[in-house]
Amino acid sequence: MNTVKPDNQNLPRLPALFIGHGSPLNALEDNEYSRAWAELGQRLPRPKAILCISAHWQTDGTRVTAMSQPRTIHDFYGFPQALFDFVYPTPGSPALAARIKARMPGIELDQDWGLDHGSWSVLCHLFPDAHIPVLQLSLDIKKSPEQHYQLGKALRCLRDEGVLIVGSGNIVHNLQAAIWRDTAHDWAVAFAERIKRLIAAGDHSAVVKYRELSDAALAIPTDEHFLPLLYILGLQGDGEQVGFFTDKTTLGAIAMLSVQVG
Repeated sequence: MNTVKPDNQNLPRLPALFIGHGSPLNALEDNEYSRAWAELGQRLPRPKAILCISAHWQTDGTRVTAMSQPRTIHDFYGFPQALFDFVYPTPGSPALAARIKARMPGIELDQDWGLDHGSWSVLCHLFPDAHIPVLQLSLDIKKSPEQHYQLGKALRCLRDEGVLIVGSGNIVHNLQAAIWRDTAHDWAVAFAERIKRLIAAGDHSAVVKYRELSDAALAIPTDEHFLPLLYILGLQGDGEQVGFFTDKTTLGAIAMLSVQVG
């Protein structure tokens, strides 16, 4: 069984990441996104554990995976068989899951889910050896954007204990407006750029109130791909800088823009 001890002596504060994950095929492809994720993984301090908040796990209440060996979930259809055959055999950490539950009343332990493609399609490039324990935190469908942001704040202490927190979604995600080539609607590019400017300016309140922004209904017809970003912004400490990578909007209405805090 993998354990993650809370001793944070001599541990650097780990960054927190929001990654625009895009298509599940990025797990298999050698492209500008997979290369950027691989290069980032080589630069990051090696974490003791990883906590992922993926767009693809929504629940009634907040849950955290607590199994010792999370399964690889293929939560999609219509892709090549090689993608369904792909496995990311990382361990879990029941001990870390139990600590998260103990610190944050209302979070429940989950023994059923595993890792969906929002997590493994990115992690397989960041940490291809699959040796680091990985947990997933679900998105509570009853929480408001502000409550998701505040839960991100509550998770800050984990960054000082060797836990890398990764939000995985897309700042613009509208498959109904997709164009299946490397191009983008003007409104999609403009929305991603506006969110980027707000993050750079530290205006978290405006990002949390994203529904009030122009073209939000087009850019984010449903919330799940945007909400992981709010956790990562909640993890930003006073004075911490942010950086951006994979800054591109493609396939009509998919923003691959990614954010690093710290």
